[in-house]
Amino acid sequence: MVSLTSYLVLAAILFAISVAGIFLNRKNVVVLLMCIELMLLAANINFVAFSHYLNDISGQVFVFFVLTVAASEAAIGLAILVVLFRNRRTIDVDELDEMKG
Repeated sequence: MVSLTSYLVLAAILFAISVAGIFLNRKNVVVLLMCIELMLLAANINFVAFSHYLNDISGQVFVFFVLTVAASEAAIGLAILVVLFRNRRTIDVDELDEMKG
């Protein structure tokens, strides 16, 4: 039987990896999107762990809503990246912050 603490430690490690990925890699937009998805995954693990621990289904239902938002965020983010790459020929974050004038 896996304890609640094990799930919380796993979620904390995933969240720390995603925060480190965001701060260490500010060049690639795809990696930034993957780190945001990893943050949402860590939060979902917490929701499911507490839902199972408290014998309440509402945390697991909330995870489905979070997964829906995460899927739409990934689809829209990748579509924006494709358009940016077609126009600028790069997805480097430093070059994308300049406004076109």
